[in-house]
Amino acid sequence: MKVKFILLLGLVMTIANTSCNNKITQKSSGSKDVIAQKVDSVLQLMTLEEKVGQMNQYNGFWEVTGPAPKDGHAAIKYQHLKQGYVGAMLNVVGVKDVRALQKIAVEETRLGIPLLFGYDVIHGYQTISPIPLAEAASWDLEAIRKSAEMAAEEASSVGLNWTFAPMVDISRDARWGRVMEGAGEDPFLGSKIAYARVKGFQGENPYSHKSLLACAKHLIGYGFAESGRDYNTVDIGKSTLFNVLLPPFLACLEAGVGTAMNSFNELDGVPATGSSFLQREILKQRYQFGGFIVSDWGSVAEMVPHGYAKDGKHAAEIGANAGSDMDMESVLYVEHLATLVREGKVSESTIDDSVRRILRVKFEMGLFDDPYKYCDEQREKATLGKKEFHDAALDMAKKSIVLLKNQNNLLPLKKSGQRIAVIGALADDKSSMLGSWRGASKDGSAVSVLEGLSEYEDNQLSYEKGALLAIGTPVFMTEAKINTTDKSGFAAAVNSARNADVVIMVLGELGFQSGEGRSRANLDLPGLQQELLEEVYKVNKNIVLVVTSGRPLALTWADENIPAIVQAWQLGTQSGNAIAQVLYGDYNPSGKLPMTFPRNIGQVPIYYNHKNTGRPTMNGEDSVFWSHYIDESNDPLYPFGYGLSYTTFEYSNLKMSGDKLNKNGELTVSVDLKNTGKVDGKEVVQMYIRDLVGSSTRPVRELKGFELVGLKPGESKTISFKINSKLLEYYTARNKWEAETGDFQVFIGGSSRANLVANFELVEE
Repeated sequence: MKVKFILLLGLVMTIANTSCNNKITQKSSGSKDVIAQKVDSVLQLMTLEEKVGQMNQYNGFWEVTGPAPKDGHAAIKYQHLKQGYVGAMLNVVGVKDVRALQKIAVEETRLGIPLLFGYDVIHGYQTISPIPLAEAASWDLEAIRKSAEMAAEEASSVGLNWTFAPMVDISRDARWGRVMEGAGEDPFLGSKIAYARVKGFQGENPYSHKSLLACAKHLIGYGFAESGRDYNTVDIGKSTLFNVLLPPFLACLEAGVGTAMNSFNELDGVPATGSSFLQREILKQRYQFGGFIVSDWGSVAEMVPHGYAKDGKHAAEIGANAGSDMDMESVLYVEHLATLVREGKVSESTIDDSVRRILRVKFEMGLFDDPYKYCDEQREKATLGKKEFHDAALDMAKKSIVLLKNQNNLLPLKKSGQRIAVIGALADDKSSMLGSWRGASKDGSAVSVLEGLSEYEDNQLSYEKGALLAIGTPVFMTEAKINTTDKSGFAAAVNSARNADVVIMVLGELGFQSGEGRSRANLDLPGLQQELLEEVYKVNKNIVLVVTSGRPLALTWADENIPAIVQAWQLGTQSGNAIAQVLYGDYNPSGKLPMTFPRNIGQVPIYYNHKNTGRPTMNGEDSVFWSHYIDESNDPLYPFGYGLSYTTFEYSNLKMSGDKLNKNGELTVSVDLKNTGKVDGKEVVQMYIRDLVGSSTRPVRELKGFELVGLKPGESKTISFKINSKLLEYYTARNKWEAETGDFQVFIGGSSRANLVANFELVEE
């Protein structure tokens, strides 16, 4: 290692008067002072250009093991790297490449400040877990935490130390492709899952070489893009901002998240990247976020087409002053910030604040102690694709499946003596099951549904595609060309179904029909799949429909006609095995929907925790003057929190410990749950509360508690929830979080349609 880097570290350690290793186990305010001293000691040695360099993040720009670039943008970036003008890299993976770049930063730059290496580890690295929306359907917080922990261990083994996850955007619009990346529509469930994911990625000890620095994104409102169209404008009120969108970010802060990412959208006429209100006033000042904020890809530059900045230099000025600490790939900070400081348009104290935040994270991660702590080739080889990862992915996948319909107990399937026709291009698709944002997984690496079903050898299995879903092979950066004309496989599929005892139809979306930039104007089965389903139905009504998708789809025709429907999402590496084990009853489904399923695209956005309106119901038998559609029901097809089991559950005996709640006190609400079926099963018991009158209008009900309960046949259990004033708080018309006195209702049941209800009053004393 270069002498100057050793001298820098020596100076840091002298000023800190302690070793960096000691910091790892220190939790007191004193340890924070030590880190601050270390950060300041480095900051004092930095030129303005080196400070700005820490605020600059580049995408991988050349083949690291090849010759250094000699011209063009790559050559400029390479020079910046050698000058210490780069603070982080993204999309550089593999210990060999990471080590090579880290070596340049640590051993060839003037101060030797280590780099961060980021990547979109969203639901796995090489071993892929279910898409996050599917994991949310498990309502199993410990399983979700373990899934993130597994992803962190595998990704960190290839040299990565930072993930751009979790995405904690709340969204009520399934047209938006990135619903697959979040936890759905509810801020309470979303907050619990956000906390679990941060803890999973970062661990209880975020300095471990097996953990990843997490990033709460996107600040804020991205999931409320108008028309569900990605990158579109967001226009919401203060109540929605604080009561719906902000809570998952606050949960991330509580979990100790180290970084946050701003969003592509504008809010109240201001692009989020340029919003001092969101970044400085709310996150950094009001809620004391001590980490740093990274822009989303190129979002600093995008303030120009937004019409908020006149050019790139102006955009850099706005972004830095607004609190966007690191510029991801627009190159504008490194090009303009030093000049802007000298012109007095950005203060050097503003730069220092951002750089302190970035250096603090690097110190806290132990990178100044050991810049190569993530660079162990032996660990890389031993870790990638471990069997225990596949076992965990399978467990998570089974927990994520939601049984939507099971008329006449068609499921589970008999394990012998049946002729089963499997139909649908997705049944033999080993890539789409991985979903979008699938990290470094290999195309074709998922267990297909057909392969999973083939493990059950005592039934006679036949397979027909029926129709190609896509023409050609879509890849991440291109749009899928959906087949809307070629029906040449219909006849064989129909004939196969005609001769079968049971038909399993695997229909839905390609893996890259959801995710970033994959908004849809319709929520139907793409291409010819609906027509294929109806043609097969004409010859055999004994159909199990397995829906694999990255979002809720409008399944109204299927719900009216098909006896069994399974929402299987995109479940990752072990998809086929998970689906087969559920279909055959080796695993009893327990998933519950984290998003409402519409009857019709015209209902979207649709969500359970809506407002009542002044005209919620019909006033008179023939009245049309109430909030409704004249051509469709207001009700969803499947509500939030809904999901069936192969057994049945009975709720009874709802009790409250009192009918008045003191603001400093606590009430207990309980319900008896009984497994009234014939097999073991798990049920997500859900508690909803309605605040009947508020200083601003309140939703018809809000999720405020849930518990995943396992019961044997005939077994009963009393489930209890605690209610206190903290649970009843919301951001009121008085611009503060508070619980307002008055009347409340509490509902308990198996979905957001829970109908067991009790009443209580919140009082001052």
